[in-house]
Amino acid sequence: MLMLLPGGGLGMNPTMDDMNLIQAQRHLVRDIGEEIDLEIGPGDDDPSFANTPLLGGPSQEPSAEEQGESKQMSMVSEIPNADQDILKAQPSKRKKKVVKRWREEWADTYKWAYVDVKEGTARIFCSVCKEYGRKHRRNPYGNEGSRNMQMSALEEHNNSLLHKEALRLQMASKDKIVVDKPIYVKALMSKTAGSIIEAALKRDPHEAEFIQSVQEAVHALERVIAKNPHYVNIMERLLEPERMIIFRVPWVDDRGETHVNRGFRVHFNQALGPCRGGIRFHPKMNLSVAKFLGFQQTLKNALSPYKLGGAAGGSDFDPKGKSDNEIMRFCQSFMNEIYRYFGTDKDLPSEEMGVGIREMGFLFGQYRRLAGNFQGSFTGPRIFWSGSSLRTEATAYGLVFFARLILAELNKDVKGLRCVVSGYGKIAMHVLEKLVAVGALPITVSDSKGYLVDEDGFDYMKISFLRDLKSQQRSLRDYSKTYARSKYYDEAKPWNERCDFAIPCGSQNEIDQADAINLVNSGCRILVEGSNMPCTPEAVDVLKKANVIIAPAMAAGAGGVVAGEIELNHECNVMHWSPEDFESKLQEAMKQTFHRALKAADDFGYQKESPESIVHSLSDNRALLHGAVISAFLTIAQAMTDQGCV
Repeated sequence: MLMLLPGGGLGMNPTMDDMNLIQAQRHLVRDIGEEIDLEIGPGDDDPSFANTPLLGGPSQEPSAEEQGESKQMSMVSEIPNADQDILKAQPSKRKKKVVKRWREEWADTYKWAYVDVKEGTARIFCSVCKEYGRKHRRNPYGNEGSRNMQMSALEEHNNSLLHKEALRLQMASKDKIVVDKPIYVKALMSKTAGSIIEAALKRDPHEAEFIQSVQEAVHALERVIAKNPHYVNIMERLLEPERMIIFRVPWVDDRGETHVNRGFRVHFNQALGPCRGGIRFHPKMNLSVAKFLGFQQTLKNALSPYKLGGAAGGSDFDPKGKSDNEIMRFCQSFMNEIYRYFGTDKDLPSEEMGVGIREMGFLFGQYRRLAGNFQGSFTGPRIFWSGSSLRTEATAYGLVFFARLILAELNKDVKGLRCVVSGYGKIAMHVLEKLVAVGALPITVSDSKGYLVDEDGFDYMKISFLRDLKSQQRSLRDYSKTYARSKYYDEAKPWNERCDFAIPCGSQNEIDQADAINLVNSGCRILVEGSNMPCTPEAVDVLKKANVIIAPAMAAGAGGVVAGEIELNHECNVMHWSPEDFESKLQEAMKQTFHRALKAADDFGYQKESPESIVHSLSDNRALLHGAVISAFLTIAQAMTDQGCV
């Protein structure tokens, strides 16, 4: 804390003491919350404060006031001792003190200020704008070097539009600054497999999400690569996308102000066919996320019954709080650049986080205008455009069907089992709907601010109420006002709720190590990945050690791929699409995917029967997690080998 006492108080030479303090602290970085001592001399505008040489320099003649003080001190020395004691006992006007409570109040009020020296004078600066208090309009003739006058002027500056705009820009820049998190690298038994991860780290050291997804795949393929070293070269080509498109997306908001976002589209691999993959609009979207999503989609499409290439993309645009016209203008600007890469035989995008029926409608409308042809929707031609595609339902329903397949292998029934679900989007809501239909008891949903738990479980009426809350942009907290047995927890995740299985439908890495421990302690024995890579590597280690069966998203989430290809191949027309036909085809496709993953795991020794387990196929909890990657990779590797080095 900087103490400036113009009237003395630190030693024989108060001016030198002040100078030493200022010189000692001049080059220190001061925090916004630093307390400022406001002890002052007599009056608010003490001229001696501004004229006192705080830094070294030529000496000045003492002021008349100071001469008077020196005369007074000499006169005091001539007074008898008894009288001197009486005078010393009287409080000096020059040592007026600000009480502690008052000083703390000012320190709390002006946390945005700090003290520094400017042109030989101690000034009080604004931490945001780096400006100091100048003459105050209420007293334009006051001494601008006065402590109180500086503070008063700075207070007016703090309320000015200039300061508020600078503060807004500062906060906006802080939001975009992301501290690099060290990439967690797992040890591998094989040096050959380890070299693949080392090469990826060397090439893309800052792409944490992509490196994480590569590690998961390489760990699953360790035995495959050990048996056939030729696959090392295949992996090197597979891990480098065929095409990465990065472009700017300028758009104008409703106030006429221009904004610029960044757009991405990654065509990861087309060895099996044209690309299919989602479009994501989210503030944290970047190239690393686009590559990780594209890589996951490539494996997912290869594992599905329909052989397709993989792609992903989107923008760091945030659709929350935007009007329909603003979203339309952004989508049109986005499509202006990327439309030339889309087409039935090139790349067909689908919905992802932040992109729903409204956004896809705007994107398709601009594509139709630019391309000059009508494809119906990006999921297939001649489908009546009204949001009638069942891709979203297919993804969610497929997750539930996949969970039932796992439970059937364990000789268990889904009826009555408690399920914890995260997320509050389209997939999460359809998961709740299907869980209720099959007799399970879903008890949670979550948003970015917390989670809601209903001990009685959700039913169709409650799910409808949740949808109304979302459409009205109301908080999940309002649910508790209607249903007393529910509770909303702020800044928390649902993974400590008692459950039999879990379906995370939020975003990547939403389950960390602590969350995984909570899941295990809550009784969870099956985790079905509803979102891409929902668990951190540390969380996966915890779940594996606890023998929790993990159904990877590339297998469990293949329902959307199945529905899209059924539409694309004209196997069903929307006018004749019955729920029974839809669910029958979807269940058959999910069953094929499930058994393909188990067979691949069995071929490479991940299903050796343990003596304490009567179930052969899932005795190793790595069976699905590794088998899905192995099956998908072998399919892609065969196509890449047949087509040569392209």
